[in-house]
Amino acid sequence: MPHRARLSFTAFALAAFCAAPAGAALIMHRDLSLSTAVTIAETAVEACAAKTYAVSAVVVNRDGDTIVEMRGDNAAPHTMENARRKAYTAMTFRQPTAEYAKKLQDPNSIAHQQVTLPNVIAIPGGQPIKVGNEVIGGVGVSGSPGVDDDCVNAGLEKVKDQLQ
Repeated sequence: MPHRARLSFTAFALAAFCAAPAGAALIMHRDLSLSTAVTIAETAVEACAAKTYAVSAVVVNRDGDTIVEMRGDNAAPHTMENARRKAYTAMTFRQPTAEYAKKLQDPNSIAHQQVTLPNVIAIPGGQPIKVGNEVIGGVGVSGSPGVDDDCVNAGLEKVKDQLQ
């Protein structure tokens, strides 16, 4: 085979080998905007403040990275870390942290091993942020015993039209 023909054949074979499969496509997803995350966190902190609780609120994206963190006036120092871990846990396990915490009641639940993972916490006050069934982030509030979920839900309610 002449040199030029071999070169053309090699180029054709390489192009065919590198071409994407016919069914390959990009994975499309939605991401949480900064303005929406800020609104969720601000509304959650305000909702708890209205009930006389000083809290921290954290919103994470689909990868568990913090987008917004707010520590309300007079909120205890530990509340920021608890809120972040609640947001991360809700996003990771795609469920409210109150539901996740209930799994620890079953002695055979894998949740007993999962809570040893970094950033995971099984305390109510975290909710996944969803568009339909797609989890695009998580939000956590800490500092208002028994009321954290109510404050988180106030934040999510405020942006529900943006999460469609």
